[in-house]
Amino acid sequence: MAFAPMGPEASFFEVLDRHRASLLAALRRGGEESLGGVAHLASRFEDSVGLQMVSHCTTRKIKSDSPKSIQKFALILKILSMIYKLVQSNTYATKRDIYYTDSQLFGNQTVVDNIINDISCMLKVPRRSLHILSTSKGLIAGNLRYMEEDGTKVNCTCGVTAVAVPSNIQGIRNLMTDAKFLLIVEKDATFQRLLDDNFCTKMSPCIMVTGKGVPDLNTRLLVKKLWDTFHIPVFTLVDADPHGIEIMCIYKYGSMSMSFEAHNLTVPAIRWLGLLPSDIKRLNIPKDSLIPLTRRDQMKLDSILKRPYITCQPFWRKEMEIMTDSKMKAEIQALTFLSSDYLSRVYLPNKLKFGGWI
Repeated sequence: MAFAPMGPEASFFEVLDRHRASLLAALRRGGEESLGGVAHLASRFEDSVGLQMVSHCTTRKIKSDSPKSIQKFALILKILSMIYKLVQSNTYATKRDIYYTDSQLFGNQTVVDNIINDISCMLKVPRRSLHILSTSKGLIAGNLRYMEEDGTKVNCTCGVTAVAVPSNIQGIRNLMTDAKFLLIVEKDATFQRLLDDNFCTKMSPCIMVTGKGVPDLNTRLLVKKLWDTFHIPVFTLVDADPHGIEIMCIYKYGSMSMSFEAHNLTVPAIRWLGLLPSDIKRLNIPKDSLIPLTRRDQMKLDSILKRPYITCQPFWRKEMEIMTDSKMKAEIQALTFLSSDYLSRVYLPNKLKFGGWI
């Protein structure tokens, strides 16, 4: 492999290597309970997969002879007709393409998105099988190379710019990496700052991904593909707030809206690297760098704490209780109080070297 690591000495990665060895051992035992750290608690959640659609879930009937649903029925038939033509001709379209075939009829993009999700769920096939692709918003950088479906060779080696996440994840092949870990970064601004600080080079070999907030389908598919292919440790770097925790949970456990496709999207082996609420006190971040929790924040936090997978994540629960008790949240940028490059120079290297994840 033609990568040329310029990062720390091999001894830096000893804890990471042991973590990866434990992940591989859990896989060989045939059960990912050690990866997710949770037990089978409810029919809608499975530790090795994440949130799944239950067999007795609520369903809706859409009838052609009902005044309430005739328009929805017609729109479903129209999109099914488009899907049939795409499959027959072995061509692909984006959700945006479908919307613009008759924007006046559909009204808005959300209508198309919801119908495509309903069709995918109804037929129990991933959206890719419908020959419908999503426009990617995510970015990737680091020690990774691959070939796209059309033969284009992509090199993600870190520079000041990143590579857009492909729109056809299932079509990429010949993936190559010697990365020691994959870091999922919640926000684009933090991702770009790490690029500017040459984090990938300093911590080489590694891979960084961002979904620019709530991840799109392709970013989630890419993270899943990288885990399935290489089984390297996967960490998240999110704000110490309920929204950041929610985003981390989507990568690790999935979302209710896409529970029917959980097998293709979730990575229960993901660990929370930062920013931890306990780090705020440990690093003596001043109160004027923090933000008070809003009522909506508290409601979101309470909702997450009630989820089945959190009950067997005691360290996660403890961190969220710290946030609840302090009634404060913090963005990753709060670390700049210590120094402008504290995140890339001190915080992340120490976390990675000494196993500061949960």
